[in-house]
Amino acid sequence: RVIQTYEGCMYMDFRTDLLEERGYGEYERLPTSLLPPLWLAFVMEPTDSGKIHSDVKARWLRGEPDVVDAMKKFAQFTDEARDALLAKNYAALADLMRENFKLRRTIYGDACLGADNIRMVEIAASLGAAAKFSGSGGAIVGMSDGEEHERRLEARFAAEGFGFIRLTPHEPSSER
Repeated sequence: RVIQTYEGCMYMDFRTDLLEERGYGEYERLPTSLLPPLWLAFVMEPTDSGKIHSDVKARWLRGEPDVVDAMKKFAQFTDEARDALLAKNYAALADLMRENFKLRRTIYGDACLGADNIRMVEIAASLGAAAKFSGSGGAIVGMSDGEEHERRLEARFAAEGFGFIRLTPHEPSSER
């Protein structure tokens, strides 16, 4: 819920020592002007995403090495993505998005992720776009190379029955 509270583009660090010491992570605002062109693709008629429940939390609590290592890798992706964004190294950011999806798919499995979500990422990849889950079921977020690339993406998603919108990140007022 951090992003809903702070809005805009936030780097979030949830290191265990921070959470244990003070109960929340470290949050850093990043200027939305650094973001590449972003879009959201989504399932037009979503179904109940709770049909298949993931056991990842239980596996984490048991200390399963694959899950613990994956969570550490996700944290590393976040640090590297922040650095790539600050450097406007969008190729590196795209690679990190792709790696994020691959690792999530490995840890959670296809049944949990769902065929539609996987298909949307595959469509993006087929057109040279990086994409990953957006944080809620039935949608992915991706990067484009600009308007022409977005038009091709939008047409392909529509042809397969998915929705597509270009994102305009909100820069919160300085009054917050």
